[in-house]
Amino acid sequence: MTDLVSLPFFDPAHRSLAARLSSFASQIIEPRAKAADQAADPVAAGREFIHLAAEHDVLPLFVGKSMGANAPISLRGLCLARECIAAASGFADSVYAVQGLGSFPIATSGDSALANRYLPAAAAGDAVGAFALTEPEAGSDPAAIQTTATKDGGSYVLTGRKTLISNAGLATFYVVFAQTDPQAGQKGLSAFVVNADSPGFTVVRQLQLTAPHPIGDLTLEECRVPASHRLGAAGDGLKIALRTLDFFRSSVGAAACGLAARALDEAASRAISRHQFGSRLADFQLTKAALADMATELDAARLLVHRAAWVKDQGAERITREASMAKLFATEAAQRIVDRAVQIHGGHGVQRGVVVERLYREVRALRIYEGTSEIQRLVIADRILAERETS
Repeated sequence: MTDLVSLPFFDPAHRSLAARLSSFASQIIEPRAKAADQAADPVAAGREFIHLAAEHDVLPLFVGKSMGANAPISLRGLCLARECIAAASGFADSVYAVQGLGSFPIATSGDSALANRYLPAAAAGDAVGAFALTEPEAGSDPAAIQTTATKDGGSYVLTGRKTLISNAGLATFYVVFAQTDPQAGQKGLSAFVVNADSPGFTVVRQLQLTAPHPIGDLTLEECRVPASHRLGAAGDGLKIALRTLDFFRSSVGAAACGLAARALDEAASRAISRHQFGSRLADFQLTKAALADMATELDAARLLVHRAAWVKDQGAERITREASMAKLFATEAAQRIVDRAVQIHGGHGVQRGVVVERLYREVRALRIYEGTSEIQRLVIADRILAERETS
């Protein structure tokens, strides 16, 4: 992290923040990482991590005013937080990131009453957010969303199903995307803040993943929410979703860098300590080549991630191309880096409970959520072609 914050993308405030985050990750998160990975109840483990982040004043980096135009840290601070925390625990990183995903639409599209109701509580750990976009038949294609929201007097009645929703069961509020005009496709999407205790709202089941964290399916059966809980205007849902993902996408790359940096560190330590054929693994040329490739890819990923964050913090309205490049390269590179780390560990690297084995399970989902690698390539190409056509 010392080398990272020496880059010109950062200022002294970020360097101070990085030191605080490194201490939090190593002293508070790291000792609990193995237990969280093996927890019988991911929701309880997630709740503990939320309380710890609140206690150590880390949650404000993910919530509320830290995302606003006047924030002194903003996206660079979020990326620093995700890299530090992911290196210690992918579980904790995912819980905190989704806290941000659930809060950001309220900060940017909610009125002052909604912002005052939810954001201070989320920053203090008294409320937990989630982002409910995905459905069984609607992943990368939001136009296929089938959940409906029908206006009924001063309320909306929501009916439908969501799947693969992170922080499900842990969250106290969800930003739910639903069709207010089903005939309009993606232009008919709207976004609503739905409390977890709303009648008709149910977490159906917790899903089991290779790298566990609180995630599950939701059902909404004539779930009534006040009209004041709609974010923005009717039909603004896709715009709100894309703005949120545009902001957070580069931070997914930062989390990937955290996992990759930890993998590189573990691999280097293993190469020094492990002896074969009378020599250290570190003395073999192929091991040195692997470590060199891992370090080079990690540095390249970090540069893309923090360029995107820096551009956003300079006031750019959108960083679609930069964020997609950062997420695509960093997550794909992290997969390769972690895989090489497992290879350097040999059979030891695939044993449950070994750090690189956990990293191997944690890194895989980053190439899927918040836009798959395939979608990122389409986004990047579309931006290139659009720029060409208008030049």
